[in-house]
Amino acid sequence: MERPVLQVALDLTELKRALQIAREAVKGGADWIEAGTPLIKSEGMGAVRALKAEFPDIEIIADMKIADTGTLEVEMAAKAGASVISVLADSDDSVIREAVLAGNLYGVRIMGDLLNVKNPVERATELEKLGIDMIIAHIGIDQQMTGKNSISLLSEISGKVTLPIGAAGGLNEESVSEAVACGANIILVGSAITKSADVTAATSSIREAIERPCERRVLKKKPDDEIRSMFSSVSSPNITDAMHRKGAMYGLISICGDVKMVGKAVTVETIAGDWAKPVEAIDMAKKGDVIVINNSRAIDVAPWGELATHSCMNKGIAGVVIDGSVRDVDDIMKIGLPVFSRGVSPNAGEPKGFGEIGAGIMCCGQQVRQGDWIIGDASGVVVVPRERAYEVAKRSVEVNRHENRIREEIKRGETLSSVMELLRWEKR
Repeated sequence: MERPVLQVALDLTELKRALQIAREAVKGGADWIEAGTPLIKSEGMGAVRALKAEFPDIEIIADMKIADTGTLEVEMAAKAGASVISVLADSDDSVIREAVLAGNLYGVRIMGDLLNVKNPVERATELEKLGIDMIIAHIGIDQQMTGKNSISLLSEISGKVTLPIGAAGGLNEESVSEAVACGANIILVGSAITKSADVTAATSSIREAIERPCERRVLKKKPDDEIRSMFSSVSSPNITDAMHRKGAMYGLISICGDVKMVGKAVTVETIAGDWAKPVEAIDMAKKGDVIVINNSRAIDVAPWGELATHSCMNKGIAGVVIDGSVRDVDDIMKIGLPVFSRGVSPNAGEPKGFGEIGAGIMCCGQQVRQGDWIIGDASGVVVVPRERAYEVAKRSVEVNRHENRIREEIKRGETLSSVMELLRWEKR
């Protein structure tokens, strides 16, 4: 391979959509087209046949992830039109040998996928001896959500084998150049292309980034900054979708309307209307935090108003959530700080000092702990457990990308039902 190959992975479940996205990707400069595992499981070898018929002069990869019956599954994919077929590197050596023998028989190449391999360098050298044609440093989608990346795995095996090496898992325009610099001959890109509203432009941009690796460098953000950036780019519905419909607070209204709030929780437990602890929490909170208050669910008396909101704005606090009421709404709206409450009341309580700051609380139906992530917008407020923040943020970005692609297809004249093929997937 004289130049790195751009392989576009079609990890979809609908063949019609996969073919259209493939057409746009090829137009943008994709070299190889992959029938992803979800597509093969959904459509069978018909997906491989359709891609080969559509692109007779392009390499078609069947991501079979073969774990057994190596000869049979290679034969199936080869006869359907695939020229490269994947086998799980962690499969038994007998499976690898059978797949290689079948590959030689049918004139196709076998790609060893290092997904979940415990000792990747050792296994890569073994695969080379077993006759594998190429190796893929692959970090799966669920693993990506926890912060693992394919470039680290690629770096481990680069230079340890003489075979072409690919990188797969979470690559995009910013990271493909780093993969090339680390020795990747094959660049596998999935959602950064297939979930783009403009697949052709996204493919073209990634192709250009691959061609000039020395000009690109990836700057690492601090974990909290990266989490905040990801949550800021998505909606609260995206986040609840990523959490399987979990985490949404109920009964809240946004006092300032269409706002965006992202930050770590500073929790406050107070007695109805006692505004001492809520106000003291402002001094304890850091820039970018969100103050979350349980007002004993009382809505007839407010523990929060304009002066507290002004104090938060001065300190750079990201927002306030109250299981209870606020007052001075007209002034809060002028300030513009994101404030979410269950109601409005002109009554103020007394600063008696009952309650606690930093303890776990219940707020609008959700448990909130100090340091959990709070995201709010016009659609509502979501709580994300602190230990899952990075994972949920990554999954939310993927949900958003998926919706962007569907939105584009609807703009072209499709309906949501037709895009999603709802009748096909309904429970019978």
